[in-house]
Amino acid sequence: MEPVLNMLLPYLNKDVVEAGCDEAGRGCLAGAVYAAAVILPTGFENELLNDSKQLTERQRYALREVIEREAVAWAVGVASPQEIDRVNILRASFLAMHRAVERLSVAPRHLLIDGNRFDGYPGIPHTTVVKGDGKYLSIAAASILAKTYRDDYMRRLHDEYPHYGWNRNKGYPTKGHRVAIVEHGTTPYHRLTFNLLGDRQLELWD
Repeated sequence: MEPVLNMLLPYLNKDVVEAGCDEAGRGCLAGAVYAAAVILPTGFENELLNDSKQLTERQRYALREVIEREAVAWAVGVASPQEIDRVNILRASFLAMHRAVERLSVAPRHLLIDGNRFDGYPGIPHTTVVKGDGKYLSIAAASILAKTYRDDYMRRLHDEYPHYGWNRNKGYPTKGHRVAIVEHGTTPYHRLTFNLLGDRQLELWD
């Protein structure tokens, strides 16, 4: 895949310390949901930085090194499968974002949140931005950290439970993943409140 040249917006509010926030793994059947928060320095530019879904795996990991090296501050937060089942995936995503924000070494004055909903973080105003990971550098950076750290985590889980193909599907609802659930049952990492087998279960055997 050829590199995508894409200059995203550097900030929403000039001269305000902003942290971009995004999550990864909301639609998965298994595994934690990951979120990241990133504060980029004034004047930061990178023409390849974009929504993680628009990048190759190699590009994401290369950009992760750049982000971690050049960011003013960055952090990753996690909400477990058990927390997802207890509070629902949307609220668990917000919980993971809160954990990422609270772990930042520099306190932001404003949060840029990917999406259209958010549970406000105490004391810090926020703005939600639909498809913000394709619009703002800091949210794109957060999307890359959340995605790559979650992928690393799912590869580790694959070593523990190799039947489900998590090194490839990362816990998403592929046919192979669902067939493995039928054949081997669930694991402690599956989200039991999700529709694990889908609405057309007999098609698994077609």
